[in-house]
This record gives sequence, C-alpha cells and structure tokens, in this order.
Amino acid sequence: MSKFLSVLGRVTAAYSRLLSLLLAASVAVLIIPVSLQIFSRYTALIPSYIWTEEMARFLFVWMIMIGAMVGVRESTHFDVDVWPQLGARGNALLKIISSIFVLAFALVFIWWGWEFTRFAFRRFSELAELPLWLIHIAWPLTGITWILFQGEHLLRAIRVLQGRDEATA
Repeated sequence: MSKFLSVLGRVTAAYSRLLSLLLAASVAVLIIPVSLQIFSRYTALIPSYIWTEEMARFLFVWMIMIGAMVGVRESTHFDVDVWPQLGARGNALLKIISSIFVLAFALVFIWWGWEFTRFAFRRFSELAELPLWLIHIAWPLTGITWILFQGEHLLRAIRVLQGRDEATA
C-alpha cells in the first residue's frame, strides 16, 4: 500500500503541476478578450467584438474549475479549521470525515455535470460558435479530479489512523 501511495502521489503531483500551468495559461489568455472588450468600449480604434464577452466567460469558468481542482489537491479548498490541533490521529479522523463530504460533492459534480454536458453535445454558442460541451465538460472533469486528489488524501489519513504512517494527514 505504501508503494501504491508513493506512485499515486507522484501521479497526482504531476497532474497538479499540469493543472497549475493550465490555470496560469487561462489567466494569461483571459487578458486578451477582456482587454479587447475594454478598448472597444472606450475607443473607436477597435471595432466592438461581441465574441470577446463569450470567450471571457468560457475562460473564466475553466479558470474557476481548474483552480478548484488545484485547491483540493493542496487542501485549501473545502477545508475550514474550526478544531484545535488534535494530534496526528485526531486530524486524520477529521480528514477522513471531510474527505467523505468532498467525495460526495465530487459525485454530484460528475453525475449532474455529465447530464449538463450531454445536454450541450449538439449545441453551439451563439457568438463564438464554439461547441458548448467544451465548457460544460469542466464540471464532470472537476468531479473526477476531486476524487483522484481527495482519494489520495483519504488513503493517507487512513494510514495515519491505523498507525502505519507518522506524518500528519
């Protein structure tokens, strides 16, 4: 089990780095349509591009979802510290309880996100004419990623609770 967690940790760390790069790229690319909107609104130099509003919205949704994925990996999303430090086993038990709730939310995102995506398979955005499933797929992908990342946290917390690992969960 320890070897499995080691491999899982390397895989999730690599995936998290990829997501962090995609997050930075989405923020950088988001600057372009937003800047075009501002310039077209206040100057006559650039024609008013309507597709920029739609593109900015799509990028913003992806930016939020990728940020939520990375937040779950780094245990900064869905975690609220209301308990005092309880020691390794107490913290592991709280981590297990919170992981169950995060996993439940992940299943909701997968189930209803897939329904949301299925609804958009043959639909296109009005202005940019992009397939809408490209934006809707963010929800089930976020849920799957949460299961991967939170599953790793859960397995590590279980090991701490069993006394097999001294690290905090």
